[in-house]
Amino acid sequence: MEKLEFYRAKVIEVLSEFGEPPSANPDIERQFIGDTERDRYGIVFFGFQNGRQMCGCVLYIEIKNGKIWIQHNNTELEIGKELVALGVPKEDIVLGFQPPFMRQFTDYATG
Repeated sequence: MEKLEFYRAKVIEVLSEFGEPPSANPDIERQFIGDTERDRYGIVFFGFQNGRQMCGCVLYIEIKNGKIWIQHNNTELEIGKELVALGVPKEDIVLGFQPPFMRQFTDYATG
């Protein structure tokens, strides 16, 4: 249980920092969303640009089977490196956005 709590805290720390700064477009809001019961965490954006509604997921992470799964990363941030710098071992991070056969070529866990 200690490991799970540690991973939750580190995921929340990384995503909260990214979700804090305001968007470059004042009409677009960026928010951190966290579900500690199901261990699902993300950054979403919504608002209007040029009269059109904008809404989407920028980052999405899950903690499952004792590992942190980076399921979606539509940023320039290397979330895996950020988590490693905070003490999460590479073997407990899965780049879920990579096809399963490609994960073996990363520095991280395969699943």
